[in-house]
Amino acid sequence: MGIDVTVKIGGQAGQGIQTVGELLAAACHESGLYLHGINDFESRIRGGHSFMQLRISDSPVQAPDHRVHLLVALNERTLDTHRSELAAGGLVLLDSESERSDTSVLCVPVTKLARDAGGAIMANTVAAGACLALLGAPAESIKAVLKAQFLDKSESVLENNLKAAKSGAKAVEGIQFDRAFKWPESRPAGKLLTGARMLALGALAADCRFAGFYPMSPATGIMANLAEFEDRLPLVVEQAEDEIAAVNMAIGASFAGVRAMTATSGGGFALMTEGLGLAGITETPLVVINSQRPGPATGLPTRTAQGDLRFVLHAAQDEFPRFVFAPDSLDSAFEIMIRSFDLADRYQVPVIVLTDQYFNDSIAITQKPLEAPSAIERFVVDDADMDDSGEYRRFAVTESGVSPRALPCEGRALVMVSGNEHQEDGHISEKVSDRIGQMNKRHRKLSGMEKQIRPPRADNPDSSVLLAGWGSTAGAIRESAELLRAEGIDAGAVCFTDIWPFPAKETAALLDKCSRFYMVEQNFSAQLGWLIAERTGRKFHQAIVKYDGRPFFPDEIARRVKAFEEGANG
Repeated sequence: MGIDVTVKIGGQAGQGIQTVGELLAAACHESGLYLHGINDFESRIRGGHSFMQLRISDSPVQAPDHRVHLLVALNERTLDTHRSELAAGGLVLLDSESERSDTSVLCVPVTKLARDAGGAIMANTVAAGACLALLGAPAESIKAVLKAQFLDKSESVLENNLKAAKSGAKAVEGIQFDRAFKWPESRPAGKLLTGARMLALGALAADCRFAGFYPMSPATGIMANLAEFEDRLPLVVEQAEDEIAAVNMAIGASFAGVRAMTATSGGGFALMTEGLGLAGITETPLVVINSQRPGPATGLPTRTAQGDLRFVLHAAQDEFPRFVFAPDSLDSAFEIMIRSFDLADRYQVPVIVLTDQYFNDSIAITQKPLEAPSAIERFVVDDADMDDSGEYRRFAVTESGVSPRALPCEGRALVMVSGNEHQEDGHISEKVSDRIGQMNKRHRKLSGMEKQIRPPRADNPDSSVLLAGWGSTAGAIRESAELLRAEGIDAGAVCFTDIWPFPAKETAALLDKCSRFYMVEQNFSAQLGWLIAERTGRKFHQAIVKYDGRPFFPDEIARRVKAFEEGANG
């Protein structure tokens, strides 16, 4: 039987919960293990209840497990809240100086041991040392991780933390934990990254030169990751006064000739919609990441959701072409960001990338090399490309709908644009012929755009039952289909990353093979399910939806599908 252990660390914000998880994750990663970790926290700096949950395995995992094998409770509330999640044989490591009669609760004076080592601030290091010892990790693993963690700190800081970790390990010495395992002595299986980090790296690989933003969780992490590279790359990351300014800065930078983006969440995206329309009518390339969270209004600002799909399809007044993508893994996030900038330039349209809090803040391992394109094609023209640059028309009517794009002040061509409807040279016009001509021209792009769309990934596509979803839920959907297959239900998975223009033909062909398909979405109304029905005429059998702000577990999807199947066959 392989390794599959879930560790949950919980406590108040400010107790260093994430640090414990990061130390564990780093130790596992260095030993060649695979990981999937989620962060759950309230919208406050201190207090409340937060946790980090790590799934550790000797094979790739893409979703959290509902079973907790080791619960690290840095306060009583964590014990009360999550004790029911313990799997059979599970253990609670509780920060307490008093013993308990319950054999499943191991009391370790974490805070006291930290004080003895040099300060209560090191309670997270004590907890990490105890955790790793219970899991059977060699003593050298925590030592190597701490040395890397405190590389830029003084020798005394490192020594105190090493002392704290050793005291945590010693406190659980001799405790037999059923889920302890033999740690491999392998090289890291890949790179350990968050979704936010991978989105930023994808933008950099695509030659993004400007990013404007206004802080809004969960998108802020993307921009924080980009900002780390300002001193090393030709990149400007600018914090604007609000989301309206951020999107308009990005549009201005793109108009001037650099690849530009912005990132926000649903509320900020709502403010950006007029700017999105400006990019649409001026045909200015633009990449916008909408990292979704539950709404309406402020909603649950630090939780996850997939509630903005229908919104982004129609955002801004009237109609204009756009791409909508939703990464379903770290690898696809990197690739989709590169494609987004390329397609924005190629078709002179906005590209919207839908992620969410779960995707941005989760950590996982990617094994695929991160390779930037060998060449970047910008799809711009200059004087040398024109017979007469004095006759340049920015919005020339073409068969493809894509007009020649020259950059302002880069030659003799006069580049004129306006947020009003216009004629081919960019001058404002209210003529019927110009209005119809420009609307038709812009929408002719869709023919070429549709050719760029990739069909949904299908696992076991010939199954009688298919589970369909999009974006970040893909890992849980695929694993739930495997759980169902193990129980004798012929199940497969269909997961979308390219959502608009919608791949109607390919989707219909996939769904025609099955007897029933179920939508799995983190919104109230199964938004993609109704889009599928609208574009293909295929209606889902039932929807498995979740809108409490927490991610799906594979087991809960499988249980609900099984219940529906029993009803359908009963």
